[in-house]
Amino acid sequence: MYDIGTRRQALALVAQGRSLNSVSKQTGISRAALRGWQTHLEPRPRMSAHRAPCVRCRPVPGLPDAVEAYSYLLGLYLGDGCVSPHREGSQHLRIACADAWPGLIEACRAAIRAVQPHGSVTAVRKQGCVAVTSYGRHWTCLFPQHGAGKKHERRIALEAWQQDIVDAHPWEFIRGLIHSDGCRITNWTTRLVGGEPKRYEYPRYFFTNKSADIRELFCDALRAVGVEWTTTSKHGEPLQVSVARKASVALMDAHVGPKY
Repeated sequence: MYDIGTRRQALALVAQGRSLNSVSKQTGISRAALRGWQTHLEPRPRMSAHRAPCVRCRPVPGLPDAVEAYSYLLGLYLGDGCVSPHREGSQHLRIACADAWPGLIEACRAAIRAVQPHGSVTAVRKQGCVAVTSYGRHWTCLFPQHGAGKKHERRIALEAWQQDIVDAHPWEFIRGLIHSDGCRITNWTTRLVGGEPKRYEYPRYFFTNKSADIRELFCDALRAVGVEWTTTSKHGEPLQVSVARKASVALMDAHVGPKY
């Protein structure tokens, strides 16, 4: 790390018309550093992902960076995410994304980078899926729904600050939930027209999750944006939320769309 005086002296040599190569040889400073100082003289603060300040741990807790991205990432986390302990007190956030949807994998990576810009994001290939992973010390601060056991076997509720974000950005939250545990499909049925059976096709969204709490969070967000929905049961258990009305599907298509 070079101090500001050294930087100014080196750039003064460059300003005399000397080449970066000659100044580098005289000072021992790399040409890359000299080029960088020409656009940004002040030293940039160095901050590791583990020591980055946590917005929730401040004396007055704040909101995460990029709240729209956080709302989307919260949906992904509730559907297919988990936070696990790692070595030396760190944690890793993992979001499982199917191999079939490369666009989803990139959207997940982009959301994590937006929410935690100081951290790194890696994609670990598993059988049939990719675990998008990021390490840090404060993922449980950002996702207080973390806990022992499966999500559908324990209470899941948003904290007030999370609900405020979802209320402000409901479509991002809905999109995250659909991208994790939902789908857009084409249904079909037959009707008699003039005595002859005729096939009709229509699009439909499904959201499937064992947690009644998470399904209710999804339905609350749908209500907020004016999407009509129904529930369907499997083995007598209401596991699925269905959106099939034409106007509601059109709204979902405009803001969510199919996975890709």
